[in-house]
Amino acid sequence: MSSPILLAYDFDGAGGGKSVSDKVIARELKNDNLAWVHLDGNHPDTKPWLDKEISYLDPFVVDALIAEETRPRVAEIGDGALLILRGVNLNEDADPEDMVSIRLWIDKARIISVQRRNLKAVYDVEDRIRMNKGPRDAGEFINMLLARLSDRMALVLTELDEETDDVEERILEDPDTSLRERIIGIRKEAIMLRRYMAPQKDAIGQLRLAEFSWLEGPHRRHLQENYDHLMRYVEDLDAIRERAQIIKDELANIIADKLNRNLYILSVIAAIFLPLGFLTGLLGINVGGIPGDQYPYAFAIFCGILTVLVILQILIFRKLKWF
Repeated sequence: MSSPILLAYDFDGAGGGKSVSDKVIARELKNDNLAWVHLDGNHPDTKPWLDKEISYLDPFVVDALIAEETRPRVAEIGDGALLILRGVNLNEDADPEDMVSIRLWIDKARIISVQRRNLKAVYDVEDRIRMNKGPRDAGEFINMLLARLSDRMALVLTELDEETDDVEERILEDPDTSLRERIIGIRKEAIMLRRYMAPQKDAIGQLRLAEFSWLEGPHRRHLQENYDHLMRYVEDLDAIRERAQIIKDELANIIADKLNRNLYILSVIAAIFLPLGFLTGLLGINVGGIPGDQYPYAFAIFCGILTVLVILQILIFRKLKWF
């Protein structure tokens, strides 16, 4: 049967590390040297493995690591932190706003992470370890992971902002009711991204103020930088959401103005032909004694009278500034 362990590394403290077996990582997690194990939360053996190999941790930690639904947060337990983060979903056929969670227990000597869906930022960290450019301690690990998550968030937000610009430009050039669906999609994506980014920002803010022995001055400065990035992303999402609402209102106003203009033109036409219809209806009743019924030029004279009446109506309407 397959193992619940996806990655297992023993760090050398100089930016590198070696991949170790399942049995070795269980032993290394109990030593003072920094070790990292990354687990598959969907595997049936994940919880038994955690219960057996990290029984020295609070059971609350194990339950949080394998919970079905999570929101970004941080919990300080002794000199360690339970940290739950989210990253944009860049998996195939997935929506970026359906953010993927990663749950971590991190202290000075061990990092235990669990995922239920693939998160590319984790494998970015692994690539850096293989190139001997990885984290040297727990503080660097969390900052490196946050940086990779932040980089991918920036790409998604840039695309969302460009899509908003495109919709706004199209509405100004050629307003179309079909654009409403795109506007709604933009607002929905911004709302869903903000749903997780805002609490993640708060979690990082709490972490940078925590009094952990493994968080030193440089680590806190990098946490502050990651905090500032997320703060800007949240502000950008608020701006995109507000822009989308303004664009939607502008589209509705343009469509309403166009409809009102068409109704106005129809009303003017109806007003012009109303007296004409009255006169033709009056003379068209089937009774005797209609003036000019015996005169051969009566119809032509009547048409001329109607034409003059239309011209007079147009002049009167223009004077009244009806059009």
